[in-house]
Amino acid sequence: MTKINFRTGDRPFVFKNKAGLKSFIASIFKKEKKLLGAINYIFCSDEMLLKINQDFLQHNYYTDIITFGLNEPGEPIDAEIYVSIDRVKDNATQQGVSFQNEMQRVLFHGALHLCGYKDKKKSEIVVMRQKEDQYLQLMAKAQQ
Repeated sequence: MTKINFRTGDRPFVFKNKAGLKSFIASIFKKEKKLLGAINYIFCSDEMLLKINQDFLQHNYYTDIITFGLNEPGEPIDAEIYVSIDRVKDNATQQGVSFQNEMQRVLFHGALHLCGYKDKKKSEIVVMRQKEDQYLQLMAKAQQ
């Protein structure tokens, strides 16, 4: 059984090197010493993710990713991660990076949340960005 799954929400999305990316995301959990159950990444529009943000988190703003951990403490990590393709495209343009780079960052960001990393305080954001960059560099090396 594949532990990492890519699903379509309300927006079709096609990946390059889907198998390699799934395998790399699974390796993040090994490197972080976390037991992986299964993760479903669901790709959607800004509108779908805004509705989820409003309904489940009572937040009335657009975001690129929402991560829902579904496992009990001590159990292997199971989750649903919703990703706005629209927001990732806009963020890539604003950051001056490729869509692929920004999508990988967001996918890794969700995985890192599940590994226990937070991003509410400035100090947490610094650590989260360092981890994202570390895994982006490892992914780039793996793709060479």
